[in-house]
Amino acid sequence: MFDELLDIDPADQSAMVQGIAELERLKAAVAAGQARLTAALDAARRSAEEAAGVPFRKRGRGLASEVALARRDSPSRGGQHLGFAKALVYEMPHTLAALERGVLSEWRATIVVRESACLDVEDRRRLDSELCSDSDALLGVGDAALGAKAKAIAYRLDPHAVVDRAAKAEAERTVTTRPAPDAMTYVTALLPVAQGVSVYAALKREADLCADARSRGQVMADTLVERVTGRPADEPVPMTVNLVVSDQMLLGAEQGAAVIAGYGSVPSAVAQKMIMDTVTDERSRATLRRLYANPDSGALVAMDSRSRLFPKGLADFIELRDQRCRTPYCDAPIRHHDHAVPHSRGGATSAENGQGLCEACNYAKEAPGWRVTAGVGENGTHTTELMTPTGAHYHSAAPPMPGTPKIPRSSAEVYLNGQLLQVIAA
Repeated sequence: MFDELLDIDPADQSAMVQGIAELERLKAAVAAGQARLTAALDAARRSAEEAAGVPFRKRGRGLASEVALARRDSPSRGGQHLGFAKALVYEMPHTLAALERGVLSEWRATIVVRESACLDVEDRRRLDSELCSDSDALLGVGDAALGAKAKAIAYRLDPHAVVDRAAKAEAERTVTTRPAPDAMTYVTALLPVAQGVSVYAALKREADLCADARSRGQVMADTLVERVTGRPADEPVPMTVNLVVSDQMLLGAEQGAAVIAGYGSVPSAVAQKMIMDTVTDERSRATLRRLYANPDSGALVAMDSRSRLFPKGLADFIELRDQRCRTPYCDAPIRHHDHAVPHSRGGATSAENGQGLCEACNYAKEAPGWRVTAGVGENGTHTTELMTPTGAHYHSAAPPMPGTPKIPRSSAEVYLNGQLLQVIAA
C-alpha cells in the first residue's frame, strides 16, 4: 500500500494531495500501534520483574530509555513516549481511537494527554469521552484550540487539581541552553507566567526607549546579557570556556570545525576570532592546554587512575573527548563520569572504561539487564557497546577532534605514532 501511495502520476496533483493525506493518516495509525506495543512491553516487563521478586518501586526501571533507543530518540523523550502510551491505552480509549483513525496526529493526541495529566483516572476518562468521542468535532481544530478545550474541561472537572498543578509547576522553573545555527545559542528560561511576562515587558520597554542603530531584537538581547551578568554586553564575563581546535586551524593553515565543550561545533574562523579577542584582552586569563590526538582518527590518547572516582584531570579529559552524553540519540550535556564496566565488578577508573553520561542515562544503565562494554579501536577511537535487557545492541563512538588527516602515513609513521601514544599514556 505504501508503494502505491508513492507511485502517483506527477501530472495528477489531486492524487498527490490525497496521497499526502493518506500518508498522514498512516503516520497517526502507526503512532497508535507504537503506543499499544509500548504499553504491552511495560506490562510484560513489570510482570516478569514481579515474578523475579524485584521491589515494586524498581520495576520498569530503564524501560523508558529502552523505548527511546528503539525509536532512535533521546532518553528524555523516551519517558514521554512511555507515559503517553500508558495513558492512551489504559485511560483514554477515545483519544487512542481518534489517533488510530488519523483524526488526531500524534502531537495533537499528546496535547490532550498532557492537559489531562493532573486529573485522577475517572476524571481523565470523562475528559477523554467529552473531548474525543465525537471525531467530527475534532476536524479543523488547531493545536492551541484543542489545548484550550482540554484545559477548560479539566478545570471544570477538578479545579483544585489544575490549580495545584500550576503551583507545582512553579517549582520546576529553570534555565536551559542549546546550540543554535550559525554559532549562536538559545538560552531558555521556564518561569511562572507573571515573572516571564515581566521579564519580556522590561526588555521590550528598553527596546522602545533605545534610539541607536540596533534593532529591537538586538537591544533586548544585549539588555538581557547586561542585566544577568552585570556587565556591558560587549565586555567579557569571567568564566572558563573549553575550546578545542587543531593547531593547523588555529594558525589558519586549514579550515574546519572547532569544538566548544558543552556547546558543540563552531566554524574554525569563529574559534580563531574568539581566541584572538581573548588573548588580546588584558582582562582575560587565557590558558593553553595541549591535547594529543591520534593522526588517523582524531581520538584523544587514554589516561589512567587507580581511584574509584575519576580525578579532575581525567574527568576533564572524558568531557573533552565525549562532548555530549554517549548514549545513542541523547544530546544532553555530560553530568556523570561513568564506569562502563562498574567499579564494583572490577571496572578500571580509566579513559578506556570511562564515558560521559547525562544523569538520566547513567541511572537507566544501572537497571537489571543493561550491559556496557568499552574499548579503543585500532585507530584509537573510543567506542562503547550498549546492550538492553531485550538483547538489542547499540554502538557509540567518541567524536573525532577538530582537524581531519589528509595525508596518508607510511607504515613507519604508523609504528612511531603507536610508540608515542604508549609513552604519553604511560
